[in-house]
Amino acid sequence: MYKLWEQLKELKNYKWVELSHELNNESPYWAGIPDGSVELGKVVFDWGNPMLECQIQTFKFPGQFGTHIDFPGHFIQGGNLSESYSAEHGVFPLCVIDISEKVKEDVHYAVTAEDIKEYEEKYGDIPDGAFVALRSDWYKNWPDMDKLSGTAEDGSEHFPGWSMDALKYIYEERNAAANGHEALDTDASEEAAKAEDLACERYVLSKGKLQIEVMKNLDQVAPAGAILIAAWPRIEGATGLPVRVWAITE
Repeated sequence: MYKLWEQLKELKNYKWVELSHELNNESPYWAGIPDGSVELGKVVFDWGNPMLECQIQTFKFPGQFGTHIDFPGHFIQGGNLSESYSAEHGVFPLCVIDISEKVKEDVHYAVTAEDIKEYEEKYGDIPDGAFVALRSDWYKNWPDMDKLSGTAEDGSEHFPGWSMDALKYIYEERNAAANGHEALDTDASEEAAKAEDLACERYVLSKGKLQIEVMKNLDQVAPAGAILIAAWPRIEGATGLPVRVWAITE
């Protein structure tokens, strides 16, 4: 009788895949964030209070914590912040680029524009407004911060990610809306070392695009044809926020 209700019934027949990590007080975060920045679930109003029988908690966390969305103002002074994005900015066609086998051979692997062109030969062009996610299976290192960072004995970091030419391809040759990945940073570690900056992340955000970091379960999503939905708290002025993100996939 009602079109959207019928469409929802149909969607419920597809596979719904959680793409965000659970968070607790032991969850890892970037070492540059001061100690004490995370305090989840602190009880500030408890059972047995004569005013009202209920419990209330507070939650303290950095914007870039766990699976999180970054807004342009994270790296670009004067860039758009959280309030610039409304509900329709959280739904995307999802394209999943799989580099997991290449990462097994080279932990520093940075996806290339050629990898994405090969993907398009199989699945068709990346559509306008797509979310392009990089599957590396790196999420399996969560929640071990040393493994997520690929920390070596000398303290250097080693992990896969994006290259500049791949990002320029999805944003300048195609009209993607956002990108995502399982590692802590956009830039593959060797790309960041060469640039002496997180140049790939800076590029994405300078284009006014969105990104989601520290994703999971991309190995459970079809390479093409799925829908990604992202939801975050409506906190004004945020450069980034923990995000609940999931896919509806065949």
